[in-house]
Amino acid sequence: MAVLIEAISVVVRVASIHDEFAGGWSAFEELIPNATLCCDNEIARVGFMMPEDAESFIHKLESKGLRFIVDGESVDIVVMEQNRGPMSKCTWAEFGHIDLDGNPDHRIAACRLIDSGESQLFTPERWEYEKSLSRTYGFVPDGQTDKSLKFLRRDGSVDVYLNAMTGKEVYIGRTRDV
Repeated sequence: MAVLIEAISVVVRVASIHDEFAGGWSAFEELIPNATLCCDNEIARVGFMMPEDAESFIHKLESKGLRFIVDGESVDIVVMEQNRGPMSKCTWAEFGHIDLDGNPDHRIAACRLIDSGESQLFTPERWEYEKSLSRTYGFVPDGQTDKSLKFLRRDGSVDVYLNAMTGKEVYIGRTRDV
């Protein structure tokens, strides 16, 4: 089985949630700050648009007993980026791009446990390709935000920027107060 990877995805081993996470699966679900959870019963994925939001979530997971990186290698948690894959060494998860429903115009990123024999893809509830980051994702490297994006306003949990190159508004979902 596999889970969708969009933007910055925090991927967690489900066995670690059951075995190591204080409060188990129900406590894990309570920590999720948005509607991006998808799970294939082997790994769970929660997505973020800003690195600091993902980092904050990882700190919460660690405070409940999960291990992120030990000796340079992902243990219970790995961060996957939609275009580049795992952001640290990880021997238990594999990343790749696939054609959704065999359509080469609908290319998406996915992750699964190594040696998983299943090929079904799991996405968040109500996820649709046409409205997804897989279709419209744009990446701004660290340090380049000031050069290409101008902050306009905050609408609830969404930061709105003006893209200087296109003249269009760009929306970045946030999961915490900044």
